[in-house]
Amino acid sequence: MPNAGTLSPSMRSIAAMSLAAVILTVHDTGTKLLLEHYAITQLVTLRQSFSLILLLFIVQFTTGWGALRIVNKPAVGLRMILFISTTVLIVASLRVLPLPTVLALVFASPLVVGSLSGPFLGERVGPVRWAAILVGFVGILIILQPGSPGFELLLLLPVAAALSSGVRDLVTRWAGRTDSALAILFWSNVAVVVAGLCTVPFEWVEVQPLHYLAFMAVALLNTAAHYLMIYALSAGDAALISPFRYTALVWAVVFGYLVWSHVPEVWTIVGSCIVVLSGVVMALREARAARLKRQRN
Repeated sequence: MPNAGTLSPSMRSIAAMSLAAVILTVHDTGTKLLLEHYAITQLVTLRQSFSLILLLFIVQFTTGWGALRIVNKPAVGLRMILFISTTVLIVASLRVLPLPTVLALVFASPLVVGSLSGPFLGERVGPVRWAAILVGFVGILIILQPGSPGFELLLLLPVAAALSSGVRDLVTRWAGRTDSALAILFWSNVAVVVAGLCTVPFEWVEVQPLHYLAFMAVALLNTAAHYLMIYALSAGDAALISPFRYTALVWAVVFGYLVWSHVPEVWTIVGSCIVVLSGVVMALREARAARLKRQRN
């Protein structure tokens, strides 16, 4: 059996992205379980506090404090606000909705990026990508089923999270032209912690001692998953690697059933497949456009 040293770069990237999908789903499951005991703002603040501690160790022992210097302050500041809104909306969605439903709708964020990257970043969005975006939005409507007896206003929470996440990613591209990913991530976490500490007098409760370990675990899982995704996308072909992030939906169904006995509705499965398909098509087109641009240069 081949070990990690004998695997090709593409296979290592696929393995990293697949592992990241599993870890993120375990993270979301742990977050949902903690929400049974703590308010949304308390959970977000404590989780991001531990993430911030991890980032401080990374800065101290690898890059040095100069890596946290910010050049494009407006972009990073806007990204901090969007990071707060995205984080709170996703956690709020996990509190009230089944795990597979939340992930399926949040995975629609690339549709937002694709539809807004033209006017905001000047990127060309061709007819194939526009078709994929429209098909993806049809998938969202199938999951939501507006006008049907099964429609819930709570389903708009992950939709809002996807919108916020998509705009956050666009702003991240803007900020990333001048500032490092580590600096952007660090100051975004600072923003969440500072905002969350303002809610201490209102809805915080005493944390059970064992739950501190749980908060540390979800923070570590979140950091590890994002590191693996960054590694996968930097070491392999994005068109080949990106679709494997959607395996998180399969794990969401598994963990949702094992922990809460949630069984997705048929229309949720159908809509999820459409959203995933549109995301894969967009990833393929973006990778093709990037290759053509490199060849011209």
